[in-house]
Amino acid sequence: MKVRVQNRLVFTLLSSFYLSICFEFLTPCQSSTLFKRSSFPAGFVFGTGSSAYQYEGAAHIEGRKPSIWDTFTKNYPEKILDHSNGDVADNFYHRYKEDIALMKEVGFDSFRFSISWSRVLPLGKISGGVNQQGVDFYNFLINELISSGIEPFVTLFHWDLPQALEDEYGGFLNPNIVEDYRDYVDFCFKEFGDRVKYWATLNEPNLFSNFGYALGILAPGRCSKYIGSCPAGNSATEPYVVVHHLLLCHAIAVKLYRENYQASQKGFIGITIYAMWAVPKFQTIASKEATSRAVDFMIGWILDPITYGNYPKSMQSLVGDRLPKFTESQSEMVKGSIDFLGLNYYTTFYADNLTSYSSINLSYTTDNRANLTSEKNGIPIGEPTGSEWLYIYPKGIRELLLYVKRKYNPPPIYITENGMGDVNSSVWPVNIAVNDGLRVKYHSLHLSSLLKTIKDGVDVRGYYAWSFLDNFEWNSGYTFRFGITYVDYKNGLKRYLKNSALWFKNFLQKKNVNSTTSSLYDQ
Repeated sequence: MKVRVQNRLVFTLLSSFYLSICFEFLTPCQSSTLFKRSSFPAGFVFGTGSSAYQYEGAAHIEGRKPSIWDTFTKNYPEKILDHSNGDVADNFYHRYKEDIALMKEVGFDSFRFSISWSRVLPLGKISGGVNQQGVDFYNFLINELISSGIEPFVTLFHWDLPQALEDEYGGFLNPNIVEDYRDYVDFCFKEFGDRVKYWATLNEPNLFSNFGYALGILAPGRCSKYIGSCPAGNSATEPYVVVHHLLLCHAIAVKLYRENYQASQKGFIGITIYAMWAVPKFQTIASKEATSRAVDFMIGWILDPITYGNYPKSMQSLVGDRLPKFTESQSEMVKGSIDFLGLNYYTTFYADNLTSYSSINLSYTTDNRANLTSEKNGIPIGEPTGSEWLYIYPKGIRELLLYVKRKYNPPPIYITENGMGDVNSSVWPVNIAVNDGLRVKYHSLHLSSLLKTIKDGVDVRGYYAWSFLDNFEWNSGYTFRFGITYVDYKNGLKRYLKNSALWFKNFLQKKNVNSTTSSLYDQ
């Protein structure tokens, strides 16, 4: 593993150097085409994304109380690759004006951020008291964005549940969470809804549940003993219970917004889901069926209830009584509960039939009977990046969108996350680290694929790069950098725009830029 990471470091460095030369002189690195912002439909939004725990810092001051992520990083530092936490992160809490000025300089239209539930309601409930300093921070942030001509796009829950609710009744494992979430979002709509026009109820409920309750590698770190080192949990049941309650939280928030706020505030409300794509590893019936199941268990898990009022038939069949059931009224409330759909796409996997399945050690992770890999016959599915799991496969964003349109025919879609990470090597000087040519290639290829998909009739309204700043990347800590802006963690968190940010600046100022393509992505 160590050798592989070292080789990946060398590969990333060389790729970044080579591609930065292409960027600097605007010469094509392979076959290329020129495109620009005006290639996209009028009104198309370009933005960047973030989340509270990954960015804000200021974790223990001015009234904020712990979230499950504060507890997780404190109690299980060994589950974070570099044993770090988000206590300071990017210190966005104190430096948001500086960062918004940089966003404005680059030319972004919108900034997606999340509200830290425990910063505004420290104990998770209105009855537990409101933290006015936390409310003031988000008001200042929203006002600064608007005065800078940047549209706020707010995620109401991005994985950082107040620890008080986890302690009181088990958080999302308990149906009590639905009413407490409703009260929380009602508070946010009242406080911020006069200026916020785009609300995402949840970020990636499917991934939050999988990693937090099946694998136990993210907060709150629950899983079965036969899956991992967790103090408690049940990987066979809890992921399904958690998503069920998350969907009810989502639906009740949408119902509340539509009935009480939408007419006067004139905003839109939706959800953001993790949307990995999968392709058959082999052209066999087994591989194709495994691919269908894999997509059902990740994307259909959320979109089938929102579109049709129930879980995918494959899940009902394979999970059986472990899969919760909606009442008739719940099904009606969930169905149609989005004004827009947010999709977070990073990469694509090969899918094949899972040959070794245990009927004893049950888990969400194997219930789909699919084996997901990034290689076939020793050849990766796409060009490697700094992250072991993330290969460049922009064709996947097109296939994903065409599939979602065909199967679910959703309202307008936003790509709410798309990006790649570099390995954070402490030996790289800043002037080398900012030469992220591979990231330039990643975004240009994905935007090219996205543009082609829009021209084919898929209603996509915006694209948010993950992320504006390097940040705390969950269980990877600070070992990977996903930002288009370099954060110098060793020297006062100083910010430096990377070549990818300069590429976006050229692109967003309506100048022609290179869109690097190759025959691999045109197949």
